[in-house]
Amino acid sequence: MSIENKERRQVLKGLGAGLLAATAGVPFFAMAQNETLVRFLDMPEDYDVPPVEPGSTHIINTREITNFYSRDFYVVQHYGQPDVPVEQYKLELTGLVNRPLSFTLDELKAMPSREIDAGFECGGNGGRMFQGLVGNARWRGVSLREVLNQAGIQDLGREIVFFGADQGTEEIRGRQVEQSFARSLSVEDAMSDDNLIVYEMNGMPLEPHHGYPVRMLIPGFYGVANVKWLTQIHVQDTRYMGRFMGRDYVTLKHENVGGEDRWMETSVARMNLKSAIVRVTRRNNIHRISGFALNDGTPIRSIEVKIDDGPWMEAMIDPQASQYSWKPFHYEWRNASPGEHTIVSRVTDINGRVQLPQEQLPERVSYWEEFGQFPRRVLIEG
Repeated sequence: MSIENKERRQVLKGLGAGLLAATAGVPFFAMAQNETLVRFLDMPEDYDVPPVEPGSTHIINTREITNFYSRDFYVVQHYGQPDVPVEQYKLELTGLVNRPLSFTLDELKAMPSREIDAGFECGGNGGRMFQGLVGNARWRGVSLREVLNQAGIQDLGREIVFFGADQGTEEIRGRQVEQSFARSLSVEDAMSDDNLIVYEMNGMPLEPHHGYPVRMLIPGFYGVANVKWLTQIHVQDTRYMGRFMGRDYVTLKHENVGGEDRWMETSVARMNLKSAIVRVTRRNNIHRISGFALNDGTPIRSIEVKIDDGPWMEAMIDPQASQYSWKPFHYEWRNASPGEHTIVSRVTDINGRVQLPQEQLPERVSYWEEFGQFPRRVLIEG
């Protein structure tokens, strides 16, 4: 059995009966010829997004998603878009390893490879950009664990740091300091079977804005963990506290800690359980409510949709969905009454964890990790 089929079976095992009745052979996100978009009242009618530009953030228009594998995948660049000549490229393994190693792109590509479907969102994705910092792709690369095993992690190694080629100058305590984008994982998290050093996306070499020639893929984590333009993997004995681990991409939220209410700061890491409705279409007298769910790879039990103050109703999930991919869903709304309606989705995993309304989640002071229910307002015309 292929890796992809194993992933798919693992996820689909947790899906409720009846969720996989999508029409065979028809792309789940595709619109029929006579299917028309329904207006969202919470979204400008002329809403549009600019094309990808080097050094900038690219938000996708989630109403225009048409494929399981993203033709338009979001982009966030913190220190611009570096030019990494492939003929000079080397990936260095350094620090507390038994054998420091160096790999060219050709040497990485000569190693046994694996493909995996994985979708993720930016840690700052949310309703203010209509969930547009998101994407799903098929990635090819080599096992991070195998590369780390080749180098041999010493007993003192506790943290694995991933450095990108993108660099910027920042003022820190009155000094101008050159910083490289970097993120880290514990040794335990880094040694997961599913982490890849990738060089292909949807069957093609990585594009420059997606990290060409090499980037990390840490399935189940927010996008910030998937370091682009990867040049160095460093093993150390202390926690890495660079800007994008210790000062930025840090969620400040109210929590109960041993019976005491405290403000806690945590680094953005694993994706929270989340779903979002991104499109409503009409075909004859049927309205299709469509969206996607994301999480850390825990199998999904159900995705449900609620219209106004009605009951929660089970949606259909795309049968292509696998463990780490996004989970497209839709619900067929029949005989909708004309006028304004509020629609919302929620996702539940096999452990019974449910996506809650925003007001039931811990109070936050940052916009990181927005994963509450995302109500949408639509206008149904008579």
